[in-house]
Order: sequence, then C-alpha cells, then structure tokens
Amino acid sequence: MSSLAALAVILGAAPASALSPEASASKGLSTATWTPDNGDGTFTNPLFYDEFSDPDLIRVGDWFYLTGTTMHTMPGLPILRSKDLVNWEFVAYALDKLDLGPAFRLEDGKNIYGQGIWAPSFRYHDGKFYIFSNVNGQTTQIFTAADPKGPWTRTSMKRSFHDLSVLFDDDGKAYVVWDHQTMHLAQLTDDLTDIVPGTERVLFAKDAGMGEGAHFYKIDGKYYIISANYAGGFRMPAARANHVLGPYEVNQAISLHEDFGMASSKRTGAPKPPFTFWGPTPVAKHDLALHQGGVVQTPAGEWWGFSMMDFNSVGRLLGLSPITWKDGWPYFGLPGNLTRTPRTWVKPKTATPQPVRVPFRRSDDFSAPKLQPLWQWNHVPVDGKWSLSERPGFLRLHALPATTFYDARNTLTQRAIGPMSTPTVLLDASNLKPGDTAGLGLLNLPYATLGVEKRAEGLDVVLYDQRPDKTVRVKMTGTRVWLRANCDFLTERARFSYSFDGVTFTPIGDEVELFYQTFTFQGVRYGLFNYNTTGAEGGFADFDSIDVHQPHTHGLMRPIPYGRSIRLTSFHATTGLAAGGGASLASSAPTRFEVVDRRLGRVALRSGGRYVTVGADGGVTVAAGPSGKAQDFQWIETPTGELVLMSLATNRFLRIDPQTGDIRADSPGPMPDNSDGARFIWSE
Repeated sequence: MSSLAALAVILGAAPASALSPEASASKGLSTATWTPDNGDGTFTNPLFYDEFSDPDLIRVGDWFYLTGTTMHTMPGLPILRSKDLVNWEFVAYALDKLDLGPAFRLEDGKNIYGQGIWAPSFRYHDGKFYIFSNVNGQTTQIFTAADPKGPWTRTSMKRSFHDLSVLFDDDGKAYVVWDHQTMHLAQLTDDLTDIVPGTERVLFAKDAGMGEGAHFYKIDGKYYIISANYAGGFRMPAARANHVLGPYEVNQAISLHEDFGMASSKRTGAPKPPFTFWGPTPVAKHDLALHQGGVVQTPAGEWWGFSMMDFNSVGRLLGLSPITWKDGWPYFGLPGNLTRTPRTWVKPKTATPQPVRVPFRRSDDFSAPKLQPLWQWNHVPVDGKWSLSERPGFLRLHALPATTFYDARNTLTQRAIGPMSTPTVLLDASNLKPGDTAGLGLLNLPYATLGVEKRAEGLDVVLYDQRPDKTVRVKMTGTRVWLRANCDFLTERARFSYSFDGVTFTPIGDEVELFYQTFTFQGVRYGLFNYNTTGAEGGFADFDSIDVHQPHTHGLMRPIPYGRSIRLTSFHATTGLAAGGGASLASSAPTRFEVVDRRLGRVALRSGGRYVTVGADGGVTVAAGPSGKAQDFQWIETPTGELVLMSLATNRFLRIDPQTGDIRADSPGPMPDNSDGARFIWSE
C-alpha cells in the first residue's frame, strides 16, 4: 500500500483529493497524522494532538480562522482556517521574525525562552484582520492584513496589555479588556495604539471569580467576557453586562473540571539545574482541565466553544465543545451535564460535507525549496548558517558556538505530537569538525539529546539527559546514522536508540522522563541541531530526513466492535456489567452484550431481546422493546484508551460505583483515578 493510500485508510478512507497537498512524503516517510475527524460524522478532542495554546478563533463569512501563542519560536502566530471547526488547513504565519534585541537572537548569553509572542487576540473589522499580541518587555504588538495569507504589518502599541482581548463595537468604538482577576477595560484610540485618556476602569473585585486570558464579545446586544481561572482546578468564568462599561455580573464556571479523565503528571518550574519537581497533583484538583478560550457561532446558527488544556509533557492542547445557552449564559457542554465537554461528539453542521484535512506534514525529506510550515526556529535564525540548497534534498546546519543544546542557535523545531510518536532522523556527520555536536533533541526543561559528537579520535554517538546530567557515549562506525526517540506522552517516557543501517536500532542509555514545565509553559519539541563547544564556528551537519511515526492517529485506539458480542469489565477489576434474568443489571462476572450500531459513533447494548436502558433520573435497567434515545450511548475512549459510555438520555456516563456496586448513568465525566467507576475494558 502506498503511503498516501495508507493515510486515506487511517483518515477514514478519505479520497486523496480531500487530503492536504502536503500529506504525502517521498522516501517512504510516515504520512499518517492525528485527525479529530472520525469519519463517521463525529470528532474527538483534541483538535490537534500537539501544542496550540492560548487560542483565539473568529469567523469571517464561511471560514473560521485560528491563531495562538508561539512565544520564542520563529516564525510565529500561525493562522489556520476551517469551515467545520474540525478539519483545519495552514494559511500563513503573521510573523516571520521578531528581532527586538540580542535575547531574541540567543546572543550575549540572553534568551527569550518562555517569552516572545503570547496570548493573541484575533479580530476582523471593516475588511481587515487584526492580531493583538503580548511581547515580554515590550509594548503590545498589532499585526494587520487585508488577507489572512498576508502580507502582515506590525505596529507597536504605546503600552502593554496583559492577556488582552479587543472588541469592535457596533458604534465604531473599540475597547480592550486585560489583566488578571480584577480586569481593566478602556476605549482604544482610533488608531488602536493607545487608550483614550480617562476611559480606563477596573471591572471586578479580586475575589469576584474572574481570571485572565479574556475573550470579549457582544452577543445579542449583551457584552460577555470569558476568562480562565484556577480555583481548586482550572475553570472558565464569564461575566456579562447590558452596557460595555458594566456593571458586569459573574458566573464563576461555564466550563469546569473537564480533563477527559487525564491525570496530572510531575512538573517543574525551574529554568536550569538543579531542577525541582512537584506532583502529580491530587486528582480532585483537575489541574489539566479545559480553561482559556472563547465561543463562536457557525453559519448554521450553532454555538461552539474552544479552549486549551494542559496535557502534561506534550503541551497545551486545543479542545472543541458544544455550547448550551441557559439563562443567558454560554455553557460548555450538553443539557443535563453543563460545564462538561464530551471528548467525542457530533461535528458542527455545515452546508456541504468537509473533507478530512490536517494543517501540517510532520515527516520531511527536505526536498522542497523552503521549509515546511510546521518547522519553527528556537529563536531568530542566522540565515547564512543553514540551507536547503547547498546540498539539495538535505537540511544543512552549520555549527555556531554554544555551550549547550539549550543555547544553541539555529535549532530547527517542531511540536511533539501525541499520544505517542517516534521521530527518526537520518544524519550525515561526515563534515563535522572537532567540538561539533549534531543530532536530534527533545527540547524542553529538562532536555535530552541524541547526537553525533566529533572529537579528535573520531565520531561518537552521544546521549545526554539533562535531568541527571548523564552522558552515554558509543563509538560510531561510518558517518551516517539514524537517531530515534520513541516518545510516549501518556506514560511520560522516551527511549532513544540509534542505527548504522536504518534497520537494526540499538537502545542507548536509560529511559528519559518527560515533563510539562511552567517556565516556558510548553511541552516537548523535536529539534534538529548542530553547535560547536570550542567557542568557534565548526563544520556542518546534513540532515537527510526526519520521519515522525504515529501509531494512534484517531480518537479510538480500538475500533467500535459493531455487531459483535463483548463483555464490559470495570477498569482494574474482575467484575463488570452483568444482565440477569429480570430488568436489573448487576456488578458481577460480566455477561455478553451485542453492540448495535446506532450511527454517529453511538451504540446500544443488547442482551437477548433486551437493551441497557437509562431513565431520566440516571437509573439503569435492562428493558425489552425497540432501541431509542434511552438505550443509546456515545462510545468514547479516555485519552489512555479505556472505554466510557455517555448516555444520550442524561448526557452523563454509565458507571458502576466501586464501593456499592450500584449502576447508574450519572457521572459528569470519568475521574482520572476511576473513583467514579466510569471506565470499562471491553473484550470479545
């Protein structure tokens, strides 16, 4: 099977014409990549299984446009577009380079790791696109364009606005909301570069329940501010008013505790060794819950929410949520289970079906005349010291002086992708000079690298793990080597290996622990690097290719077993769902249920002529008769692969209480420690 055909199978047998034009790669490189589109009319969060933090999303006509934080990486502020909020394509970067001093270039021992571009506000007004974005140590920057493809023009505002959001009101006035908890509001000048004197005001008391990361809207004549707050777990508070100046009333949670059942792992906030770690945090804190984001209305009139969640070492991921309006508030979630988002749900309605699209190609043979749009430099690059043309079909990196991988210039990065992925790099090290080290890195804090080091005695394959400050060295034969990192972002572990023939790979060193860290607020990035530790420029490294293999590219690790008989066993137990002779269900040795296809990724569970049936109060029985809404469940996997069944009668999850054995469909969402008993393992 060709690589393109294989991708079509994984993406739900989409025709080749429906795929991104960058979906195929030569040299037999992997092309299958995560898509939220399940091919059956549903989608599964996250929209991208790689970092997309501080999102802001707008609709212009039939198109939705999306951007987010890129911090120190260049180019920055990616713009994606979609017609269904599920399938996205890359449009452009609003920013090629942001060079505001030595730190932006990794010079003079300075850097902008964890700084740069963050928390953008994306807007469209009077035929023009606007992105307002914070830059550490600088004033807020405005990027404008008549077409999202560019060109984009950058203008500096006269002051800085922390986590701002801009609203263009119907009367032509523009307002800005910013800051944390208390939040400030002011009218902007006509040129948008400053606030009108005398208009700044504080909106909330510090304990009112608002947070940061504002998204400012006018909906049906009312003004809404949606924010993110941490209060015993992440949540999304909102405020509303009849007038732009207020007074605003606060709803402390329109989204609450939604982590899809993921548990927080160990974290670090230290920028350098010795590293300090904390966590995992208690499950009840819901440290990974959906938070910063906003809402958007589709041409069909539906409302959808978007927000990010911390997803441990793979970084912050983007989720899509159905919105239920109640009492004038836009709640994330479904009736009967407000504030909670189903991980799998029906796609937004569109005038015409949308093809499966993915915004980026991750594997690269470097045969194109320019870098693929997924790639970003770790800071402003030195353009004369890298090339795609000096040796066609290769990325050439010239070694510049650096002390460590972390301060090496011209490191080319791409975001790691989950839930598991394996980058394999083919490197020609024949032109390295003494002191050069080139290879594949996991850019994070702490970081780890597998590279080739040139010494007077020859070439060594070298693994370095920053956390224990440990180096493992193997003598290299020849000058070509394959460098590989098997990364599992569910277990938070990576294992490096190398090969001299591209067939047999030899593990090197111990497993590397992966962390989410709050210094740059980012997850792991895969990086290609070459630097020289002698204080001078060195030779050059030629990267032939990078292959990013992903074993799980859909929301289900196991297909739904339609038409087959299965047993449902409670997670970490030997008992499960059992149908007796009457109308009752029991928690005992699991009995068999036939999985009936109810379309849209939904099932009914049949035992003989009876169906598992959910009452309006969440009670569960086995009842005879035709299958209907009371018998339908959305088949959903947790990120770690266990089955959860969301009843369409209650929009809550079927569970077996671990303490009492009671069976009900009343769980708002699977708990990470399974204390609610909502997780099942199915077997035939």
